[in-house]
Amino acid sequence: MNKFSTLFIVSAVLCSCDDTPKFHVEGFIDDAKDSVLYFEASTLDGTQALDSVRLGKDGKFSFDAPAPTDCPEFYALRISNKVINFSIDSTETVTFSASYPTMTTDYTVKGSPNSSKIKEINVLRYELEKKIIGFEKNESMYPGDILDSINTSVSAFKERMKSDFIFKEPSSAYAYYAVCQSITDVRGTFMLFNPVSDRSDVKCYATVATGWDYIYPDAKRTEQLCNMAIKGMDNTATPKQKVIEIDDDKITETGILSVKLPDINSNVKDIKDLKGKVVMLDFTTYAGKGSSERIRILREIYNKYHDKGFEIYQISLDEDIHFWKSSVEYLPWICVHETDGSATKTYGVQALPTYFIINRNNEVEGRSDMMEGTLEEQIKKLL
Repeated sequence: MNKFSTLFIVSAVLCSCDDTPKFHVEGFIDDAKDSVLYFEASTLDGTQALDSVRLGKDGKFSFDAPAPTDCPEFYALRISNKVINFSIDSTETVTFSASYPTMTTDYTVKGSPNSSKIKEINVLRYELEKKIIGFEKNESMYPGDILDSINTSVSAFKERMKSDFIFKEPSSAYAYYAVCQSITDVRGTFMLFNPVSDRSDVKCYATVATGWDYIYPDAKRTEQLCNMAIKGMDNTATPKQKVIEIDDDKITETGILSVKLPDINSNVKDIKDLKGKVVMLDFTTYAGKGSSERIRILREIYNKYHDKGFEIYQISLDEDIHFWKSSVEYLPWICVHETDGSATKTYGVQALPTYFIINRNNEVEGRSDMMEGTLEEQIKKLL
C-alpha cells in the first residue's frame, strides 16, 4: 500500500468518527457587537449551556448540536436576560434575525414552524406581563381590584393558549411549550396551567400528554406529562363520601397539610416526618432581593436553636433549578424545590418570602404576616 492510500484511509476514518446527526442554528443579531451570545438547552433538569460566541459587528452566529432522538427538544439563544426560545425536531436548519434590545419578542425565524408558534406564545405572554405590571403600578386601584384585573387577564391568556395552541395540535412542540408557561405577579411565580388542583388545567395536560404519548411514547417529556396529568386527575377527583364513627377520646391531632418535595439529591422529604420538632415552613426564592441577608439571619437562628428541637423546611420556587442547587448546597436545614405549585397553592401563599410556624404536634401556629413578635420570639415560645 502506497503512502497516498494510507493517508486516504486514515482521513476517511477520522471523517467518519463523528457521524452523529446534528441540527444547525444560524443568523444574526444587530446592535450586539462584543456581546456574548449563549446557546442553551432547556432540559427537564434545568438549563444546560451548549456553546457561546462573542458577536462581531455584523452580529452573525452559527451553532451545531446533536439532533434530538426521542422527541422535540427546547433551546434558547440568550444575551444577558434577553432570550429567544425555540424547539428542534430533528436535523433542521433554523435561521434567526433580531436586534438585541428587543430580541425576546421581535425577531424572525425560518425553518421551524414550531418555533414560529413559540414566538407567538412569547409575544402574548409578554403582553400579559406588561398588563400585570401596569395593574401593580396603578396607585389609583385598590389591592382587590388589582388582583381581580390580573386574574381576568390571566384567564383570557389561558383561553387563548387553549384555543390557539394546546387543543389545536396537542402532539406538537408548541402545545407542550404553551401548557408549561409560568407567570410572575404580586403573588409570586406560578404555573399558569396547574394540573395539581385545577380540573380544567388537568384537561389541558391530559390532552397534550395523550398527543405526545401517541407520537413519542418512550420520551421522558411524555412520561413527565403523563405523570402530571394522572396526579392531577387523582387530586381533583370528586372524593367519595364515607362515614366513619370515631370516639372523641381517640382523636389526638388535626395535623398539618402534607408536603413532599425533593431535595438537591432527589430524596423526597415529607414535612410530617418532622413531628416532635418546632418547624419553620418557609416559601422563598434564592434569586429574590435580599435573599442573601435573609439566609444569613436564618442560619444564625438555626445554629442557635437546632439542638433544642428547631428545624427549617425551606421550599424554593426559583425557576433556575441549577442556581437553586448551588445556593443551598451548604445550608444545614432541609431545602426542597417546587415546580408544580402544589404546596404553594395548598398553603395559600401569595407573596414571597412567606413562612409558617409549626409546633411539635404538627399543628400550624400561624403565618408570618399574621404573627406577633420576631421569628426568634415565635420559635422560643414553642421550644
